Amino acid sequence: MLARINLLTFLLPGLAERKEDIEPNLDYELERLCQQTGRKISINREARSHFVKWAVSPTAQWAANFRDLSAAVIRMATLSASGRIGIAEVREEIERLSASWQSCDGDSTERTLRKFLSGQQVLEIDLFDHAQLATVLTICGQEKSMAAAGRRLFAVSREARASTNDSDRLRKYLARFQLDWKSIQSQ
Repeated sequence: MLARINLLTFLLPGLAERKEDIEPNLDYELERLCQQTGRKISINREARSHFVKWAVSPTAQWAANFRDLSAAVIRMATLSASGRIGIAEVREEIERLSASWQSCDGDSTERTLRKFLSGQQVLEIDLFDHAQLATVLTICGQEKSMAAAGRRLFAVSREARASTNDSDRLRKYLARFQLDWKSIQSQ
């Protein structure tokens, strides 16, 4: 009998791998919450667009799959004025979920970025840049001067350059992310 049951095995990917399911399930969770509470609960267009855009992005991990989505809808609805979820509730929930996932997976890159940037700023940086910026911030925190950090960061490329003003290169790189040496050193 067990051999026959094993013939029917299949892999059901999690919500993080099924991004196309997020928006319809957002609607489902809103409707389900309306039925459970007997209240009209909705989400405005701007808030919905912002939530869905983030929810399908690579930064959204959906570690607990649909439980995360369901809990997010409940929290946003509970915190919303008169059952109408707005952009403020969505932004708070994105921060909350991101922090929750960060503490679960121990992602040191995310932790480093969030030490110096707000959750919204992290969301506005390409995933491609996350690891590089986290490395730069870590090295800046380890060195006593911008020149020392620059020498360490640009050790290979500085040999091929006519001008080796590593401090200026580092200052310009940090400015791309609205950061400066003093704010990093104060952390």
